[in-house]
Amino acid sequence: MPTRLDAIIFDFDGTLADVPLDLESMKTRIAALGEAFMDQRPVPGPTPALEWLEELVQTVMLRDEAEGKEFRTRGHLVITAMELDAARQGALFDFTRPSLALLRERGIGAGVITRNISAAVRQVFPDIESLTQAFIPREIAVRVKPDPVHLFQALDCLGADPARTLMVGDHPMDIQTAINAGTLSGAVTSGTVAADVFAPLSPNFIADDVGVLIEQLNQQGFL
Repeated sequence: MPTRLDAIIFDFDGTLADVPLDLESMKTRIAALGEAFMDQRPVPGPTPALEWLEELVQTVMLRDEAEGKEFRTRGHLVITAMELDAARQGALFDFTRPSLALLRERGIGAGVITRNISAAVRQVFPDIESLTQAFIPREIAVRVKPDPVHLFQALDCLGADPARTLMVGDHPMDIQTAINAGTLSGAVTSGTVAADVFAPLSPNFIADDVGVLIEQLNQQGFL
């Protein structure tokens, strides 16, 4: 465990902002769209929407490549529309700006990596780049989390050492991303996931929200 952090990388939805994006409804809509390209309506499972859409696309492509590409295009339009609709109803948590400002004051690099698109994030946080030094939304990610490459892109922007970096998020996927990248991990329960769900992944830190976590890190000398 380092005595001081070089950087903290945050997830966005549920971590820095309250964005009412219904991921299960998203998969239901993808399933309804898929019925137009497949013999029957596919049944959503635990696979995240982006990856599930691509699995379905590959199945359609085995029969007709052009139809598979059309399905992919229309599927991403469904996802994007839902992300933008949710963002219009979203808002930053009250602790987000003060927490990021404190990191800047202490010389700690701050970044955001998200599977969401930049237009949706900027709808909620239009000046995100004034308080962070790395912002890697879906469209510029080489591969999205939990692939560690997503986190490495942010670390490259910051010039930060993974061993001295903390990845913070409200979903087990964020903790798995940290594990995959060799960084420290911090779980927050400001989203929809309860603390006990994170237990199997043993995050280095867990807190009610980012504001509480930053206060804990400050008190313990990590900032």
